[in-house]
Amino acid sequence: MTATVGSLDGPVKAEVFHPLSLRRRITNGVATVFFLGSFLVALVPLAWVLSVVVMRGWWAVTRSGWWTHSLRGVLPEQFAGGVYHAIYGTVVQAGAATLLSVPLGLMTAVFLVEYGSGRLVRLTTFMVDVLAGVPSIVAALFVFSLWIATLGFPQSSLAVSFALVLLMLPVVVRSAEEMLRLVPDDLREASYALGVSKWKTILRIVFPIAMPGIVSGVLLAVARVIGETAPVLVLVGYSRSINLDIFNGNMASLPLLIYTELTNPEHAGFLRIWGAALSLIIIVALLNVVAGLTRFLATRRG
Repeated sequence: MTATVGSLDGPVKAEVFHPLSLRRRITNGVATVFFLGSFLVALVPLAWVLSVVVMRGWWAVTRSGWWTHSLRGVLPEQFAGGVYHAIYGTVVQAGAATLLSVPLGLMTAVFLVEYGSGRLVRLTTFMVDVLAGVPSIVAALFVFSLWIATLGFPQSSLAVSFALVLLMLPVVVRSAEEMLRLVPDDLREASYALGVSKWKTILRIVFPIAMPGIVSGVLLAVARVIGETAPVLVLVGYSRSINLDIFNGNMASLPLLIYTELTNPEHAGFLRIWGAALSLIIIVALLNVVAGLTRFLATRRG
């Protein structure tokens, strides 16, 4: 706030601070310090965990054969082979879950944004919120009781994928719903004015605009479920060699390998645990980097 003060040399502008303005500045400074301090406090355990995992697992992941060999024929006390079979199982299980959850999630999001109204929308939103709060062990037990105990199918990686679908679906729905709502309604109305049907407008106008954000959300959903341990403990057994059949037989994954090697008292088991943990962190970090690049490139192009 400024005020003009007269003088012999002419008018002079003097700053006059209102008490309310000063209070707002102090409040803003205190809030900035508080949130910055909270961020630094939260960053300390994250940095500590990452440093421990990197220090203990770096030697394993940089060893020859770690990314290209399995543990077939390797003795518990022998540090040889690698985690190729576990990486394959992790990628296959998450990939199958993605193929199942993405179409369901996108169709649900389109219904909520473009077609839904009334009680059905509220019911669908409520069910998505409930599903988002379901623990992974509950999803695994549900799939076990229905798919294996009731229908009689064997334990397999496909059952793991079904459990991961229940965990991925709410994330995909929410991210896709938000991206679809960000598309301006003017574009929809212009398309309708030109005589384009609603489903063609969604496919040719709405989806192309929202797709970068949707892809980013899907990748973040994959990164969220790729390290889940409860589904692989309940729904599939561990294998020290690679299994290409997703419908039958045991199949390793990085979380399951870590859990199995915890019972190995040898130093080789210790190295494999931390190496597998670092490998999982690297994969999740790569997925987050791809999601961030997708969003950045889409924003820059727009």
